Amino acid sequence: MLMELPRFHLAVPVDDLDAARHFYGDLIGCAQGRSSDRWIDWNLHGHQFVTHLAPARAERVHNPVDGHDVPVPHFGLILAIPEFHELAGRFREAGTAFVIEPYLRFEGQPGEQWTMFLLDPAGNALEFKAFADDSQVFAV
Repeated sequence: MLMELPRFHLAVPVDDLDAARHFYGDLIGCAQGRSSDRWIDWNLHGHQFVTHLAPARAERVHNPVDGHDVPVPHFGLILAIPEFHELAGRFREAGTAFVIEPYLRFEGQPGEQWTMFLLDPAGNALEFKAFADDSQVFAV
């Protein structure tokens, strides 16, 4: 029996709502919900994701993971492998610069996963990942 997972709500700062509208709506494919001239609600695979106009940005930190400098903070989605590769293709076609190119992380180890990191137009770091075996999401 599958348990329905709770949905999350996340709000992130952006410095250009039109750029956010293109990136999250057109490129990633999120449906737009309510909005104002200061924020936009998005349906991010059933989660409430909000871009708020906030031009000031804090300094970014990186932590080493599997030989890569992972940006912190970051957020994203765990997708099915075909969805992951389709989204990576859309990012490539759009000329998106990756912070970490799509690759298979922890290959042959617990938690093996496809992953990619990129920045949205406001500099928010996103990670998209995919597991061949969902039981490995929390593997140690």
